[in-house]
Amino acid sequence: MRAEWRTEQLGEACSFLNRGSSPKYLEEGGICVLGQRCVRNHRICYGYSRRHDDQAKAVAAGRFVEAGDVLVNSTGVGSLGRVAQVRDAPPEPTTVDSHVTIVRPRPGKFFPDFFGYMMMTIEDAITEAGEGCGGQTELGRRILAERFSVSYPTSLEEQRRIAAILDEAFEGIATAKAHAEKNLQNACALFQPAFMTILSKLDQSDWHSTTVEGAAGSEKGSVRTGPFGSQLLHGEFVDQGIPVLGIDNAVQNHFAWGRRRYITPQKFAVLSRYQVRPGDVLITIMGTCGRCAVVPDDIPTAINSKHLCCITLDRRRCLPEYLHAYFLWHPAAQDFLSKQAKGSIMSGLNMGLIKELPLVLPSIEQQLIIVERVSEVREASGSLEAVCERKLATLDEFKASLLHQAFSGDL
Repeated sequence: MRAEWRTEQLGEACSFLNRGSSPKYLEEGGICVLGQRCVRNHRICYGYSRRHDDQAKAVAAGRFVEAGDVLVNSTGVGSLGRVAQVRDAPPEPTTVDSHVTIVRPRPGKFFPDFFGYMMMTIEDAITEAGEGCGGQTELGRRILAERFSVSYPTSLEEQRRIAAILDEAFEGIATAKAHAEKNLQNACALFQPAFMTILSKLDQSDWHSTTVEGAAGSEKGSVRTGPFGSQLLHGEFVDQGIPVLGIDNAVQNHFAWGRRRYITPQKFAVLSRYQVRPGDVLITIMGTCGRCAVVPDDIPTAINSKHLCCITLDRRRCLPEYLHAYFLWHPAAQDFLSKQAKGSIMSGLNMGLIKELPLVLPSIEQQLIIVERVSEVREASGSLEAVCERKLATLDEFKASLLHQAFSGDL
């Protein structure tokens, strides 16, 4: 670190650091209010904003968003920790709700755009400070102010120089990511028509309609979420033991090991009714909802968090791989979810909704045929999807590397 750089607690670098208050929502009128959905991809998305009745509940002067502020999502799994800077003055008086923290730099201490990049460097650490299960989804003001340190050059001209380099680089990265994401969407869009074509070529005379609950096993708890509240606390996680699965284990609609969380065998004995077994179907119902994955055979014992709905099927009636494909690509499933759940990320999903999801069941023999043909389609298009995913991962790594260089004094 160069001698002209300084490190201090985030709270010392800020003139204001507080969450918003709970809004009184209106359909029209009032003032603009930004929530968690508005903070994504390091940008402020006003398209997801709502309206607050400031006549019924006044907004304190400090809680109006200003140019240069950084907004930090401070609750919720999958969204906690996301940061984005308000680069330009809002188009109208704007505040934030109680799930978002306004982080405002001290006047004259920072070149505004540099402050935004500086906050990006602690984004991962902020995310780690909140837990994805056991109710540990809050990030208090004191934790944000006192636990996190930031480093910066004292020279405003040096800050301006670094911000200009990052602006140019990040603009190029954003363009490349947009192209890669579009290609990935095109690859994924192939699956729904392919799935429906596979179904159309089979004899459907003996197919019957049911629900996810009807296809589940007869045992109580065949459709279940994980433990809530005080049943599982952050302090009870250990370095090794029984895995606790969360929303980061369902990535790109297949199972992946995300952040590792474990409990002791003794704690598992208390929470055994939440056990996840190979072949169970996991559906995310919090954070980025609607992702789906089948638990692989190499997980003999685990439990699910409250942010997953876990389905144990009666495999004489429904195969896990068939439900996985149906949930993702059948129009009946997608239409049901879009009508029942609110928001573009299906924020209204819950266990009851999943139980009621309509399902058309072919015979097991036909399900096997469908699963085999779906696998063939995935294999044929998987190379394109894999290339797009690798490119996106590489761009994210490059972005992180640039930030590291910038805040190590190496740019």
